[in-house]
Amino acid sequence: MRIVGERWEQREFSQFYAKGSLVPAVASRPTCIGPIKYTGEQALRRDLANLKAATQAAGVQEAFVTSIAVGSLEMFSRGQNVHYQNADAFLEAIAEALAVEYRAIVEAGFVLQLDDPGLPDTWDMLDPHPTLDEYKRYAMKRIDALNHALRELPEDRIRYHICWGSWHGPHTQDIPLRDIVDVMLRVKAQAYSVEAGNVRHEHEYKVWRDVKLPDGKILIPGVVSHATNVVEHPELVADRLLNYANVVGRENVIGGTDCGLGGRVHPQIAWAKVRSLAEGARLATSQLWRASAA
Repeated sequence: MRIVGERWEQREFSQFYAKGSLVPAVASRPTCIGPIKYTGEQALRRDLANLKAATQAAGVQEAFVTSIAVGSLEMFSRGQNVHYQNADAFLEAIAEALAVEYRAIVEAGFVLQLDDPGLPDTWDMLDPHPTLDEYKRYAMKRIDALNHALRELPEDRIRYHICWGSWHGPHTQDIPLRDIVDVMLRVKAQAYSVEAGNVRHEHEYKVWRDVKLPDGKILIPGVVSHATNVVEHPELVADRLLNYANVVGRENVIGGTDCGLGGRVHPQIAWAKVRSLAEGARLATSQLWRASAA
């Protein structure tokens, strides 16, 4: 039996965390005391209608709406189930409830983005610490539950986001993308969003030299980061995009952010990063298409 608890990173850097950080030593977790059922349909319909009206008024052709992935919600609640007989039943109930939200988002005309920090992030929190093979089996069970919740939804309306946590810490215990990329690619989504601006993971575009991106799939590297208040220069953004485009093809890359900027950097800085992202994407596009025309 493995439990989610204190991060191994917190043990490695105990003096740093003893002085206070953005990661509490013990996270508060909800407790399941009855059957799980989705009850937010009314609020969901209202939010989706408001967003649709806003995008139409602004002339936006396509927008995405985020929702938590099955495994991440289970991780945030792990060890606090007193209703279901076992962990598998608990996970299945979460998948059935979230399927309601996933379907509603897609049927409203939006792209569904599944946020799943738990895929890479739980590696640093399981006690006793698993082997890599054990962890991949643990992760695949949660991906299977997610895919079940996505049944009958078109893959081209789904994007899948992973990150290694948004707290400002050393991140030395992060599991490498190379070790879980095959698990990530099992998700029934068209696009995959990964960290590429975070300096702990910026080098991982090299993974795609050895791992073939499946046909029809798209990578969304995060080329501006929530981990620093420094605003990335557009040329750096372009360089990061070129690293990916030169490996997997220019048509298969969309610029993104490492993780949500809201709440992690000041709004004024967040908007500056988005502007830099847009300008860097324009620079990369001009270079890639100019090179092909030459």
